[in-house]
Amino acid sequence: MRCCFSGHRRLSLEEIQVIQHELLSVIETILIDREPCQFLAGGALGFDTIAAETVLFFREIYPWIRLILVLPCQNQTKGWPQKEIDRYEKICSQADEIIYTSQAYYNGCMLFRDRYLAEHSDVCIAFLRPNIQKGGTRYTVNYCLEKGVSVVNIAERCLILSKEPKIDL
Repeated sequence: MRCCFSGHRRLSLEEIQVIQHELLSVIETILIDREPCQFLAGGALGFDTIAAETVLFFREIYPWIRLILVLPCQNQTKGWPQKEIDRYEKICSQADEIIYTSQAYYNGCMLFRDRYLAEHSDVCIAFLRPNIQKGGTRYTVNYCLEKGVSVVNIAERCLILSKEPKIDL
């Protein structure tokens, strides 16, 4: 089985806590079958980072799973805060494989990466706020559905637990 992730970059502290809990639950459910599983993460800030770290946590328990980073370009971290670059580099160093969908940044390389994720997955675990009608996560989820990829949107669970509206800046 191949499972990809797609989600928003900007997250509230409340959302991060719920995401971490829900990712543990959803990934554990996928791993119950104990079949070889590859998890594809896009390496972006926010949800992608949390998802990749969660897979690495589970790989300690289930060494037969793999983390594959599908990155849009080699200079993806340009302009990121150093703390996030360090976190990204740690994830990269622990990944089982890194695939670059482009060597250098160009307008559209992120969407090309998103299509790759969808085209190489059976399931997409997403964090897509229902009020968001455009952007990379919405594009990826729609593309997954168009390609017949099952989508589990954990944002729906977060809304139940949340008391404040979420806005993607």
